Amino acid sequence: MILLQAALQCIFALLRVAQVLLRLLAFALLIIQPTNIRAQEIKAPDDVIRVRTDLITVPVYITDAGGYRVSGLKQNDFVLRDNGREVKIEYFAAGTERVALAFALDESGSARTVIAQQRETALTLFARFGRSSRVAVVNFGAQPNLAVPFTTDSAHAQNAFRIPSRYSRRTAIFDAALATVQSFDALGSSDGERRIIILISDGLDNASRVKASTVINEARVRGVSIYVIHIPLFAPRGGRLGPRPTTKGFRDLAQRTGGRYFMAGDRTTALEPQAKYDLTPILQAIEEDLQGQYVLGYYATDDTRGVQLHLFDVALTLPDKRKLRVNAVHGGYTLKPQNHDSTKY
Repeated sequence: MILLQAALQCIFALLRVAQVLLRLLAFALLIIQPTNIRAQEIKAPDDVIRVRTDLITVPVYITDAGGYRVSGLKQNDFVLRDNGREVKIEYFAAGTERVALAFALDESGSARTVIAQQRETALTLFARFGRSSRVAVVNFGAQPNLAVPFTTDSAHAQNAFRIPSRYSRRTAIFDAALATVQSFDALGSSDGERRIIILISDGLDNASRVKASTVINEARVRGVSIYVIHIPLFAPRGGRLGPRPTTKGFRDLAQRTGGRYFMAGDRTTALEPQAKYDLTPILQAIEEDLQGQYVLGYYATDDTRGVQLHLFDVALTLPDKRKLRVNAVHGGYTLKPQNHDSTKY
């Protein structure tokens, strides 16, 4: 009898252990099964997500007969053509929502002082755009230096405006402008993003290895517009004090990339040792220039992908369009060979 009771107790204990093991097994299956289902779902061909990455953006602004900006236009007021062929406008924005803004700052004596004084004013311009906008800073003397790569944090950029005093007789403006243009390559796709450079310099280049025309071509390929703020150096000319001529091509950086050229200061400020420049009006003009633009976007098609150089033109459908002028920020682009979509699994 004692042996029988002991045997029954062993059997009951084994049954309890078996129940525990079964519960653990069931729980494990609940954890594993959803993982397997998700894996099957991800691999299913019907669930592949394709993302277009070749949106071509065309910034334009419209002026009336008096040269004033025209606002309030709609998407259907525009016609867009690529190499003479009309394309469907699939993106439209009035004003500038997002920017990738790169400051190129001259380290030479006169410009360096102005830049240090105006760092907060300059970054106020960046703060007026959307939170996803990005800013970078390039300092240059004889060579360019990417002081702050593109970031959404303007506090990092502010420190780069405090340029240490360096004695150098050589300044490479065009080399620095090219390096700044090429820095946009790290950003990837630019869907709906305006890409601009604000170059602050005295305009005297004596060290560059590249020409202004190279910078302009590279900026056009990338859809980058350059705004030039000239801090002039004054010298006696013809019995009067006047600004020294800038290096050939300096103004072209702005005028041929869809930007604008500005001169800061005058003879009065040049004669004042402690003169303080105020770039606020210039930066406000740049902001108004960007906000007064329309951005049209379209996707490159397979039949146009084999064409290396694309020239586009924009027209208006308005009845009184003869009184208005369409001004394209840049007139074309080069489409690099690549897949026109990316597949995410």
